[in-house]
Amino acid sequence: MHSIFVSDLHLAPERPRIVDVFFDFAGKIAPRAEALYVLGDLFEYWVGDDELEDPFNAAVADALGTVARAGIAVSLMQGNRDVLLGQKFAERCGAKVIPDPTVIELYGTRTILMHGDTLCTEDVEYQKFRAYSRDPGNQRKFLALSLAERRKQALGMRAQSQSDKQQKSPEIMDVAEAAVVRALRETGYPRLIHGHTHRAGRHVHALDGRTCERWVLPDWYERGGYLRCDAAGCTEIRL
Repeated sequence: MHSIFVSDLHLAPERPRIVDVFFDFAGKIAPRAEALYVLGDLFEYWVGDDELEDPFNAAVADALGTVARAGIAVSLMQGNRDVLLGQKFAERCGAKVIPDPTVIELYGTRTILMHGDTLCTEDVEYQKFRAYSRDPGNQRKFLALSLAERRKQALGMRAQSQSDKQQKSPEIMDVAEAAVVRALRETGYPRLIHGHTHRAGRHVHALDGRTCERWVLPDWYERGGYLRCDAAGCTEIRL
């Protein structure tokens, strides 16, 4: 038995090669697991569940639905790009939306699941935007706009985000050690799995007399990848 974790796929029609990798992953790799966790940013952007009107988005949802119908538990966590991913999309996938953070017992190891953006506390401007984008009132106002206008704004925010990143040091956009320590302490140790930073790998943290591990999931910009976990531990696999 094993479970699979992915994040930061950033799927979009403009990236057909990675889209093909995703459909291959959903058809051949995910069905071998007992659980699939998508820890945010499945799409490049998501402006509301009426995005399912788009054939591309519907095809992605249906691919996940095929995984779920094969008996695999599919869980979705909202990221910073798809904070408006909701129940309608989850129902189309046969999945459940899980909160950030979520704590699970993973084959005997207590494991904290996060998207990862809340750990980047030194990026003050981003944290302000995160709070704004997750405010229920702001979300209602945004969702009241037409789908076309929401998409236009999302593309504008994406372009602004890329520009802002050029002005920030890599250290500011990475996780803060204090935030990692706090997350592990508050949720009970000893393993943390997250995405967002696009800095895939395993990190070891000595904390309160414990050896804790933090796995950063690979992004799918250049190639696909996932974390495979079973009773023996976790392994990063690239596609």
